[in-house]
Amino acid sequence: MEPFFDFEKPIAALEKKLQDLRELSQQEGMDFGHEISVLEKKVGNLIDDTYSKLGAWQKVQLSRHPNRPYTRDFVDALFSGFMELQGDRFFSDDQAILGGTAVWNTGGAAGGGTEVPVMILGHQKGRTTKQKMERNFGMARPEGYRKAMRLMTLAERARMPIITFIDTPGAYPGLDAEERGQSQAIAESIQMMFGLTVPVITIVIGEGGSGGALAIGVGNRVLMCEYSTYSVISPESCASILWSDSSLAERASEKLKMNPPELLKMGVIDAIIPEPQGGAHRNWSEAFELVRKALGDNLTELMKTAKKDPKKLVEQRFLKFRDIGTFALAHAPGSGGNS
Repeated sequence: MEPFFDFEKPIAALEKKLQDLRELSQQEGMDFGHEISVLEKKVGNLIDDTYSKLGAWQKVQLSRHPNRPYTRDFVDALFSGFMELQGDRFFSDDQAILGGTAVWNTGGAAGGGTEVPVMILGHQKGRTTKQKMERNFGMARPEGYRKAMRLMTLAERARMPIITFIDTPGAYPGLDAEERGQSQAIAESIQMMFGLTVPVITIVIGEGGSGGALAIGVGNRVLMCEYSTYSVISPESCASILWSDSSLAERASEKLKMNPPELLKMGVIDAIIPEPQGGAHRNWSEAFELVRKALGDNLTELMKTAKKDPKKLVEQRFLKFRDIGTFALAHAPGSGGNS
């Protein structure tokens, strides 16, 4: 693995030694099985030790890892027959938002189950410099959210479950976006999602930043991958506002409580999807299977509810988000135990 962050470098150095030993074994025809086994065990132990001690900022870095699978990677791995739908029928197509119809097989990767048409929405980043520019680093403009609303309306009419993948630093804050009604588009998308009578499952696969994430994140189930983040603001922006110094992002990340265990405790999300040893970027296929299982379990349950009483989905979604942030005061003389 090519090192990217400082805390990954010792792992990368050991993996390089392991790779060299394997190549030497093949080239020379010598048996280094024992030595390779010892090194493999050391690599595994080092990964476990490193990732068990990650700080809040290191987890933020992992959520942005350039080798993490993006929305399109999950779509290609988990669904069949994906057909991308483009444009907001008002201004243009925003490539930072990927959307379209696909087929979910309840039988899993092996197939043999029931095929369920679904609507997919998600933020899409790029890997090459050209792709990053085209996708605007996953930061959507108003036309992206208007495209999302158009596709959600289609899903509602066709009675298709909606699955959204969140991976964005936030909505694009540029002048052109503001001129075309960025805040209005985000607000209207949130409002629309609260009224949908089809199942909505949201999965945070990388960064979940501010209203840009929430605009397609109002789900009956909100799930987060183990090393993803979800916050009202990025650590850099938070540090700039609070202390006028974006270099204090590490300090801000600790205060924001943006990691899955903290958000689960506060009721912001419903479940954490585990990632492979060392993160999703180290083993895509295993990451896909873990997401597949979580998605299948939740979708099956919500589809049963939708079949019996679609309005319950609307009520459940509203109450879920209405209860975020509630807390009970400790009973004390004169407090009355109010909440």
